[in-house]
Amino acid sequence: MTTARDIMHAGAKCVNEDDSLYTAAQMMRDLKVGSLPICGRDNRLHGIITDRDIVLRCCAEGRDPAEVKAGELAQGKPHWVDAGSDVAKVLTMMEQYQIRRVPVIAEHQLVGMISEADLARHLTDEQLAHFVESVYAAR
Repeated sequence: MTTARDIMHAGAKCVNEDDSLYTAAQMMRDLKVGSLPICGRDNRLHGIITDRDIVLRCCAEGRDPAEVKAGELAQGKPHWVDAGSDVAKVLTMMEQYQIRRVPVIAEHQLVGMISEADLARHLTDEQLAHFVESVYAAR
């Protein structure tokens, strides 16, 4: 059985909920990623922030990214998978909620992220085509 841990990108970094969006943007640039998990003071996952979130929910609204905290953009309950989850379960969840990246958790700690690039490297062409159709076709 292939698990989430087998296909994830290890070493994901969190932006702290009290960090500014400016800090989050710099982290994304430095890490060459388009999203970051938001972790709270309790070291638990509170959400995910994307470069698009920063642009649309901060900059486009005339807000200052140096003043807006990452935690302000964490909405709802974040979706995540356990490191031991079967890849089929991961795909089902991502397709159901139409999400393109998902944090991987082990023992209540962030251990990695699964993105579309990770899926492309590890799935069969048929699995990947089904994922793409499920996530993008219904939008």
